[in-house]
Amino acid sequence: MKKYLFVITVSLLFLNPKTGNAQIDENSLGAWYMYFFDTTFKDSSWGVQGDIQYRNWNMGGDLEQLLLRGGLTYKPKQADIKFTLGYGHITTGTYGDIDDTTQESRIYQEALFPVKFGKRFYTNHRFRFEQRFVENQDFRTRYRYNLFLNIPLNSASLEKNTFYLAFYNELFINGQRDIGNGIDVEIFDRNRFYSAIGYMIKDNLKVQFGVMNQTTNNWNKNQLQLSLHHKI
Repeated sequence: MKKYLFVITVSLLFLNPKTGNAQIDENSLGAWYMYFFDTTFKDSSWGVQGDIQYRNWNMGGDLEQLLLRGGLTYKPKQADIKFTLGYGHITTGTYGDIDDTTQESRIYQEALFPVKFGKRFYTNHRFRFEQRFVENQDFRTRYRYNLFLNIPLNSASLEKNTFYLAFYNELFINGQRDIGNGIDVEIFDRNRFYSAIGYMIKDNLKVQFGVMNQTTNNWNKNQLQLSLHHKI
C-alpha cells in the first residue's frame, strides 16, 4: 500500500497542467502572507484550526484575496486522521488598478491523514469538499486534493531547530459547471505546485518561505509565499 501511495505522491508533485494566457501579467511575481493555527481542547479529540491569508497580485497592495477561515476538528483516538467542518470568508480583488472586489462565503469539509515513508519523508493527504456562495453567481461546489511532502535536512525528524524542504501539489475540480448568467466553468479549476524551505522555530512553531505556481484555464502565475504555522 505504501509503495502505491509513494507513486501517487511523486506523480502529483509534478502535475502542472498548461493553460492559455489572460490579461493578468503572468511575469509579475505575486506574494501571499499567511498564518495557520491548530489546537485541541486539552486531551479531547476535538479542536479548532484556521488560517488568515493576505494574497497579492504583486508584492503588496494589489489585492488578489483576503481569506479568513476556521473550522471545528475531530481526531478519533484510534485512527491517525483528522476531520474538519469549517467556514471561510473570501474577498477577491481585481488585477491591476481596479479596486472592485467580490465576496464569497464558503462551507467546507475535509479529511487529513499523514503517511511517512522511510525516516525522512513526511507526507500529508488532504481531501476537501467545498460549498461556495459567490457574489452574483449560482451556488457552486468544488473538490480539492492536496499532497504535502516535508523532508527534514539536519535532523531525522521535524523538531526544534530543524531545516526542511516543503512541497505540495493541490488539484481543484469544479462540481456544478453552470454558475448562472449563462456561464459555464470547466471541470478543471486550477492547480497549485509549491516548493519551499522551512525552519522549525519550536516543536509547535515553524516558518516557511517558498514559491507557488498557480495554473488556471486562463493564466499561469508564480507567487512568493511566506507562512507561519502554529500548533497552540
